[in-house]
Amino acid sequence: MHRRALPWRENRDPYRVWLSEIMLQQTRVAAVIEHYRKFLRRFPTVEKLAAAREASVLAAWSGLGYYRRARMMHAAAKAIVREYGGRFPETAEGLRDLPGIGRYTSAAIASIAFDQPVAVVDGNVERVLQRMSGRRLVGDELWEAATDLLDKKRPGDFNQAMMELGAVVCTPRAPACLTCPIVELCATRGELAARAKSAPQKKREIHYALDCRNASSREVLLVQRPQDASLMAGMWELPELDGKNGDTSPFLTLRHSITVTNYTVHIWLEAASRDVKGKWVSVSRLEQFALTGLARKILRRAEAM
Repeated sequence: MHRRALPWRENRDPYRVWLSEIMLQQTRVAAVIEHYRKFLRRFPTVEKLAAAREASVLAAWSGLGYYRRARMMHAAAKAIVREYGGRFPETAEGLRDLPGIGRYTSAAIASIAFDQPVAVVDGNVERVLQRMSGRRLVGDELWEAATDLLDKKRPGDFNQAMMELGAVVCTPRAPACLTCPIVELCATRGELAARAKSAPQKKREIHYALDCRNASSREVLLVQRPQDASLMAGMWELPELDGKNGDTSPFLTLRHSITVTNYTVHIWLEAASRDVKGKWVSVSRLEQFALTGLARKILRRAEAM
């Protein structure tokens, strides 16, 4: 078997397949593996996930970003327990009725967990199909091409093989055409006219206060993002500062990227503004808090976690 040994491939439990597919959306495999294991230890079944508080789910998800995925997954778990008695729908159509599950995710779960003969198209499969055909396929053309190729006797294995092919052989840059098992079927051998370049990343500097007190219990001041915020609503972070001038240097500086913005983040060991309405949290409890990915990164670099 020429495939990576990934923890979600150890069995075909639909809960584990679903969890891995949601986590892998817009996130690299290497970044998901440890989060996946930790999340399963905390919520080993869909019933456990459905019964959890949203804050606990977001805390376990912290570091993966795109937190709407976690909220939708939590809502879907509740629906599975409430409406389906804890059993996942076995068809792609039934799965798409659940929150946060679209065409790709429903097809992946249905084919891998239930052997339903439905094709998948993710970014890796799209690249393989376009290089094979030698042209830019779009929309339903991609799904039709994937369906035409599908091995209906082993749809789950076939879909995973197509995704694996795109991930490790037919890569975006420098594809390994010489070792590709379908090189004879490929029209382009890895060459396909490049798309127009995406817009350049924006750059921004941002400052945070690492406000600590109580030497015995070691507490850190955190503030909660508004519940109606467009990004990371309800998550906890360090108090933001307006900016710093003068000859002093920050306690810590790091880089962080969110969507199309690259941030240079400066952290200062000082009290937050008196206007800040925050919460003092013991360092021992930080792992249980729904922290933003940036807050978690800062606190780890500062050795507070």
